[in-house]
Amino acid sequence: MSLAHILLVAIIQGITEFLPVSSSGHLVLVPRLTGLPDQGLAIDVAVHLGTLGAVVLYFWRDVQIGLAGIPRMLTGRIDTPGAKLAFLLVIATIPAVILGLIFKMTGFSDAMRSIKVIAWTMIIFGLVLYWVDQKGAVQKTANDWSLKDAVIMGLWQALALIPGTSRSGATISGARALGYERSDGAKLAMLMSIPTIIASGVLLGAEVAATADAQVAKDGAIAAMFSFVAALLALSLMMRLLRSVSFTPYVIYRIALGVVLLGIAYL
Repeated sequence: MSLAHILLVAIIQGITEFLPVSSSGHLVLVPRLTGLPDQGLAIDVAVHLGTLGAVVLYFWRDVQIGLAGIPRMLTGRIDTPGAKLAFLLVIATIPAVILGLIFKMTGFSDAMRSIKVIAWTMIIFGLVLYWVDQKGAVQKTANDWSLKDAVIMGLWQALALIPGTSRSGATISGARALGYERSDGAKLAMLMSIPTIIASGVLLGAEVAATADAQVAKDGAIAAMFSFVAALLALSLMMRLLRSVSFTPYVIYRIALGVVLLGIAYL
């Protein structure tokens, strides 16, 4: 891969991973709309590792609390904030892991990587995000996260395995539908991304390791670094804007892009 191609993929992934506009959808579109070759599995894994570093750094205090609670969680004692957070994150990740394995074994994930699917999911889930964001009551904060809510948000997150849906967008939609305040719903969605990215990285990393060489490792390191920087900047900006701005600008972008893609797909 050329350096320009690596940077393009890394920056797109970094910017779109945590914004509710679908990073996977954008990555699928890069080779289809630019004529560039597919970036390959190794670069996909690398850019996701970069975004993982960004979200861990941004929410480091919460990550520390969750990590400290893992030993108690493993012994069945869900009696501290850290143990509760770690437990609920595990529960919320299970639906995506199960559905991801099913999609991968059946080949369904590859079948859905089309411009038509991305176009429709961009529009449909954009409208869903707008509706729940505007109509959702503000009754809960991140401290109110419960087992029931973790399961429901986990099911929403699993929907994001369909390209164009957006993992963050679907999970935030679930949080807003449950009555979480915008910034706290986004915070929970971002924390949920950590075990999800780790799980997908472990699943795909074995395939990459079997075929990787020195050049692939070098390209991956560059991609991870730039996706980390782009993701950290995008995440910081979104969380800051949520104090005063709704998710409507992202909805407008999703619908506009979806309409353009429908034109490309059908015309």
